[in-house]
Amino acid sequence: MILDRKPIYQIGDIVKLNSGGPEMVIFKATSPAKRPFDFTGNYQCQWFAGQKLESAKFAEASLTLISRKID
Repeated sequence: MILDRKPIYQIGDIVKLNSGGPEMVIFKATSPAKRPFDFTGNYQCQWFAGQKLESAKFAEASLTLISRKID
């Protein structure tokens, strides 16, 4: 069930997993297909592993902010 959650991270913010790992960029705050304005509490993140671009979905609670996107 989705309870009118608002994302705490913005697209372009740099985050890291609480458990460690590479710095990642928030690419998208995920939403259900039938309710595109609802936030699921998950983010799609991108990072480079060497020269390969990687992407995965992570729960908000598993991420720590490193720096905010600069406009």
